[in-house]
Amino acid sequence: MAPPVAPATVVEIDTPHGPARAHLRPAAAATAALVLGHGAGGGIAARDLGAASDAAAAHGITVALVEQPYRVAGRRSPAPARQLDLAWTVVVEQLRADPLAGLPLIVGGRSSGARVACRTAAATRASAVVCLAFPLVPPRRSSGKPAESRLPELEAVGVPVLVVQGETDPFGMPPQGRRRTVVPVRGDHSLRSDLPAVSAAVSAWLADIARSLPTR
Repeated sequence: MAPPVAPATVVEIDTPHGPARAHLRPAAAATAALVLGHGAGGGIAARDLGAASDAAAAHGITVALVEQPYRVAGRRSPAPARQLDLAWTVVVEQLRADPLAGLPLIVGGRSSGARVACRTAAATRASAVVCLAFPLVPPRRSSGKPAESRLPELEAVGVPVLVVQGETDPFGMPPQGRRRTVVPVRGDHSLRSDLPAVSAAVSAWLADIARSLPTR
């Protein structure tokens, strides 16, 4: 049986690029915290984020779903990477100070949010990273020139990484790595085709790394 979960609460956090919001799902006697960001054009209601959140809650992990400032302001077009990374870092540090004080921190997100979490993993002192639908290689440009792979962003992460990727994701399939576990699931970039598989992949990985997380 999953540990009891308190109702979600919303915390507004000021960043240099406007207010962000963290939607908190505290777990009773939490052993860790998972902070997740949304994709470029979507929000925290993405179904794969929900599946990952439920898996974490079942392990007694507090979950925070973060809305970037541009989404809080009502814009769908994402901010530049530098702004996303800075806002995310400020939010995570504020959450680490309170209300997630003392908890080992796992960060992550879907698509663009996964990239942000990878790029800032060292700055946020994350213990691990969860990537849902990591956008490995963008679609070919109209000029016909191949787009540059984002694999270096994954390779640069110095802590355990989980990538849950659709088997037919047009952005491609990241390779396995020394610290990186890649789990293919049925479906495309949306990861909507097999949400139980998404949840199972996150759950199994969390159980595996639990013993390597720092104690509270």
